[in-house]
Amino acid sequence: MAGQAFPERFTTELNALLDETFERVGGIYLDEGTSLFETLATISAAAASRPVSARCASIAAQVAHVTYYLEVLSGHIRDEPPADVDWSQSWLITSVTEEEWARLNRDLRASYRQTRELLAGITDWNGGDRLGGTLAIVVHTAHHLGEIRQALCTVQG
Repeated sequence: MAGQAFPERFTTELNALLDETFERVGGIYLDEGTSLFETLATISAAAASRPVSARCASIAAQVAHVTYYLEVLSGHIRDEPPADVDWSQSWLITSVTEEEWARLNRDLRASYRQTRELLAGITDWNGGDRLGGTLAIVVHTAHHLGEIRQALCTVQG
């Protein structure tokens, strides 16, 4: 009986973490209004285009990277890992126009929706990279959310 409750409890907690990380703060670990999508909604294309330093990526590049990460990890979770993964390609964006910034945000939301649909269909968390890949999505995105929020101190003053 206890083993049967794990998947339901796990998916409930996982969904709460995904909601907080991406969509809206529920008080688990972020301050109000600081989820990824809430944060990105406050950033202009000009601010998203400014690198934090000569060696650091722009916020636009961070968003492109998170989108690519979701796509790659979703492939692993489906047991269909992409053949050619090139992380460096996900960092190539430097500056964006308002239209490009809007597209980057739409692409991120679309990848996130597809990932949520994929995760909602999992009934057995024991196979392949399902559990580890899913946890990695939360942790990795939270890391980049922190980088983006820290970058805002520099690019928005």
